[in-house]
Amino acid sequence: MAPNHETIFTMEATPVKFGRGASADAGWELRRLGVRRAMLVTDPGVAAAGDPEQIKRAIEAEGIQVALYTRSRVEPTIDSFQAAVDYALEHEADGFVSVGGGSSIDTAKVANLVCTHPAPVMDYVNPPVGEGRKPPSPLKPHLAIPTTSGTGSEATTVAVLDIPDLKLKTGISHRYLRPTQAIVDPDLTRSLAPEVTSSTGLDVVCHAAESFLSKPFDARERPESPDDRPPYQGSNPVADVWSAKALEFGGRYLRRAVADPEDLEARGFMMLAATMAGVGFGSAGVHIPHSCAYPIASVKHEYQPAGYPDDHPFVPHGHSVIVTAPAAFRFTYDAAPERHAHVASLLAGSPIADPGPDTLPSVIRQLMQDVGAPRGVAELGYREDDIPDLVSGALKQQRLLAVAPKPVTEDDLRRIITASMMNW
Repeated sequence: MAPNHETIFTMEATPVKFGRGASADAGWELRRLGVRRAMLVTDPGVAAAGDPEQIKRAIEAEGIQVALYTRSRVEPTIDSFQAAVDYALEHEADGFVSVGGGSSIDTAKVANLVCTHPAPVMDYVNPPVGEGRKPPSPLKPHLAIPTTSGTGSEATTVAVLDIPDLKLKTGISHRYLRPTQAIVDPDLTRSLAPEVTSSTGLDVVCHAAESFLSKPFDARERPESPDDRPPYQGSNPVADVWSAKALEFGGRYLRRAVADPEDLEARGFMMLAATMAGVGFGSAGVHIPHSCAYPIASVKHEYQPAGYPDDHPFVPHGHSVIVTAPAAFRFTYDAAPERHAHVASLLAGSPIADPGPDTLPSVIRQLMQDVGAPRGVAELGYREDDIPDLVSGALKQQRLLAVAPKPVTEDDLRRIITASMMNW
């Protein structure tokens, strides 16, 4: 190891309460955290299912005031984040509850961030798009209650947003964004459409695979200050444990969870997998598929996914990441053949004889087909002449590409996206 290389990795995780009916404890948890006026963040679709209102009553039963915000946008924009910030300031929230998918959890993270340390949202956005401002101290309490088994946002330090004016998707990342407590209740996933279960579950698989296959933490240069150590540090022995278990559960239970909304065993294990993958990639990071996913979700807004709210067109995050995963992992294979073979075996549920560069891509393509995923980037509304814009957008995600297991050039991204236009 070179003397200027990193020798340290950090592992932080959100405390998690898991189990059927656990969301009834929301009020108890907020009272324990000292919250008196909570802002409950959810989206219209989840609100219509009734769970946020039930959780609101459980919180109010503990003597806590609740301001219900139901306008969280699926695939948030900088404007939708600002609207949530304004609502939180108006209601003088001293704590936050998010009930929904990653979009609602991320919206609560940013509302909390800007209310605690006031500044324009763009000031906190990762450079080079924003200034990358760091909050000087911890935020207000945030209780995250996911209703999808996918993003793992309840366990991560990241909030993702779309900036339509720039045709760019990016993020805000800092350790203080990680929720204070999570409640993971499989009963809350019953109302999910199979297409949503499929997309979010494929996001779990991609999180865990990218994390496990990221550059080793000790291959990075040592930072000058602990404050400069990035949230995404590269693969490490502890993150590997979480990511590997998430891959095992994804391979074993995703097909079942998509096939039957009443299969609460499968849905419960997929929720666990999502949180586990969140812990894994929250330490190790994600790279090429997520770098490509951001422009896929932001360059065009034409795709209307089945099973999702139809108030605006968008590409669900799980779909945007998985479509380039087969080509991306074929590209990274030679950086760590044994680790790629291990990921394939975890997803397949058994060792694979004579693995090679096409083994993991083939396993992922089969899983995509079995759960009804889009066949490729072209199915999401893109043509060959859009590839330069997609490559340009992916190249801007240097925070993510920095943890890829091998260097990634513009030409590499072009080949990966071109190969991903149709996966089968």
